Amino acid sequence: MAYIQFLGATRTVTGSKHLIEVDGYRVMVDCGLFQGLKQLRLRNWEPFPINPTSINSVILTHAHIDHTGYLPRLVWEGFDGTVYATPATVELSRIMLPDSARLQEEEAAYANKVGSSRHHPALPLYTEQDAEAALKLFKSVNYQKRVQLTPKLSFEFITAGHILGSGFVKMSFRNKAGDEKTMLLTGDLGRYNEPIVHDPSDVDEADYIVLESTYGDREHPDIDVKVKLAEIINETAKRGGHVLIPAFAVGRTQHLLYLIRELEEKGEIPVLPVVVDSPMAVSATKLYLRHREEHDFEMKDLVDDQRNPLATRRFTLARTVQESKAVTATEEPTIVISASGMATGGRILHHLLRRLPDNRNTVIFVGFQAEGTRGRRLLEGEKEIKIFGQVVPVEARIEQLENLSAHADYREILRWLSGFKRAPEKVFLVHGESKAMDALKDKITDRFGWPIETPDYMDKFDL
Repeated sequence: MAYIQFLGATRTVTGSKHLIEVDGYRVMVDCGLFQGLKQLRLRNWEPFPINPTSINSVILTHAHIDHTGYLPRLVWEGFDGTVYATPATVELSRIMLPDSARLQEEEAAYANKVGSSRHHPALPLYTEQDAEAALKLFKSVNYQKRVQLTPKLSFEFITAGHILGSGFVKMSFRNKAGDEKTMLLTGDLGRYNEPIVHDPSDVDEADYIVLESTYGDREHPDIDVKVKLAEIINETAKRGGHVLIPAFAVGRTQHLLYLIRELEEKGEIPVLPVVVDSPMAVSATKLYLRHREEHDFEMKDLVDDQRNPLATRRFTLARTVQESKAVTATEEPTIVISASGMATGGRILHHLLRRLPDNRNTVIFVGFQAEGTRGRRLLEGEKEIKIFGQVVPVEARIEQLENLSAHADYREILRWLSGFKRAPEKVFLVHGESKAMDALKDKITDRFGWPIETPDYMDKFDL
């Protein structure tokens, strides 16, 4: 018997969890946290839909919290199998999972302090101790190294080009009829010709494809992102304002630093204080420099020349709360990059609390903003936003640079799919909101004529 069951990222971009069972062995690809809409977030608190002790192993496509952030809770509920990940994903997870746990604990403590929760006492979803317990289960696996899970089931990682350490998971298994089959699970599909990391790898065949669809209905704007970024920075600086960039600590932060450094070196923007205010981003940036096997040619050349491609001339890393508070208090125009990327938590909230009421300032969103998040509501034009229980007027300018997303748009997805030399038996679309998913289904059907499924939560399919 072989089947796949979808336990997350179904008509949403969060909570990625895909369970594959082959002859009684259960492996889950990704173990993400649900974020955004309340009904999704509540799933994090519900008992896991299958017995966690029945899962033999977990494979992680990359380190982002919507793909890894439920793991400490799964361990708390009884999972004790091996967690497989690439070397960079292992190291990033050692940063991100404890950080996620600290945020959970801090938010629960704050809710108890101000009485903003209906639960008494408010509790974290998991603790740092739970995160550390999860990290003990990790096992590092290099790209293109075959791991034999059972005589009938194996997998390998293939470069996905999304962030440091990201990989497609290519599984080989025997189905009920004894036929050899392959399944490719993309995790998040990266983009072409982006700085720092390699492009997504070509794959020429798979019987089943589990494909993300985040931007399935959109094409990234055909603009020079550096020109637009320079324009926003220059205009804000002339007003005497601050630039706030909510950005994922892993991936977008490093991409931004790379671009701002280039703009400074070419004299296209003033040399302003650039502050990365996220302990996790500080640590992740060091890993980006160290994992040279992940670098593209340009990044390698810069590092070979003993240059730091991820540092500007007035670059500061805010590690402590005191350093962060000093940044929010400064009057000199600054560029602040801080997590979280969807403004759902983290230090960016303190900066938004201070800067949103001032029309001299600009907030730039550089990644996908899931339904129900503060980032999405700000982009949709809300004039008031609640932060830490306070209603904050939105006077700052709100901008979006979709070209800085690390997700392939629909044209890039179709380009990648065109590399397959034979039609798959089935494509499962995941990790996209309904509109994007349905649009991508139509595009793939029109272009290739392949059979497509758009699974709902808990749907199960025989393989």
